[in-house]
Amino acid sequence: MRDAVQATWGWDDAIQQAIFLERWDPSEREIVVVDGEDVGVISVTRGDAEVFLELIEIDPRHQGRGIGTRIIRDLVAETHGRGLPLRLHVLRANPAARRLYERLGFTVAEERSERYVMTCDPPRQ
Repeated sequence: MRDAVQATWGWDDAIQQAIFLERWDPSEREIVVVDGEDVGVISVTRGDAEVFLELIEIDPRHQGRGIGTRIIRDLVAETHGRGLPLRLHVLRANPAARRLYERLGFTVAEERSERYVMTCDPPRQ
C-alpha cells in the first residue's frame, strides 16, 4: 500500500501519521486474525443500497496466502445474498490490487484522477 500511496501523492511520515490518527477509529475497523495472529485490518460500510469496502490491508508478511481473497469472496457472498452490489476504490498506482479485484468479479464503474471506483454487482435474477 505504501508504494501506491507514494506513487500517487508522495510519502511524508508526518503527514501519513496525521492522516492515520485523524481517520483511525477502532469501532469501524475489524482486525483480521489467522491462527491467533493479527494479520490485517478491514473496514466495511453496510448500507441499504450497497456495501462499500472502505479498507482491506493484509500485513505484507502474510500476503500471497489467499487471506485477502477469502475475505473478499466472503464479503461478496454476503453482499450478493442481500441483493446488493459491493463497491470499493483502488488507487491507479496499485495495479496488483486492481487485478485481484477483477479476478474476483469487480469491474471499473468510474475512473477518477487518482483511483478507480470498482463494483461487483449481484447476479441478475
